[in-house]
Amino acid sequence: MNISGHTVEKLEDPFGLLTGDRYEFFLDLDVDEEDELYSEKGVGLKVIYVIDDNGSKLSHYHFFEKGSEKVLDFALEEDEEELVKEYCAQNIIE
Repeated sequence: MNISGHTVEKLEDPFGLLTGDRYEFFLDLDVDEEDELYSEKGVGLKVIYVIDDNGSKLSHYHFFEKGSEKVLDFALEEDEEELVKEYCAQNIIE
């Protein structure tokens, strides 16, 4: 899995209930044809990335098939999760 691009938006909390800042990332992924996650339409990863007093973390994520937006039932491996977290940290917007 390789991250080839992204879009990001800072999420607003209109009621002030949540602590810290939240960002919604849509990551474009390059997935090898041999990988069970592979789709001819392409695969993306939606991530909610949180920065608060405790540091940063991936609050939620899911894989989806591009075009159909169908959610794919897969989880990130530990090393992939760290890669995504580092990528998000380097690409946040203010």
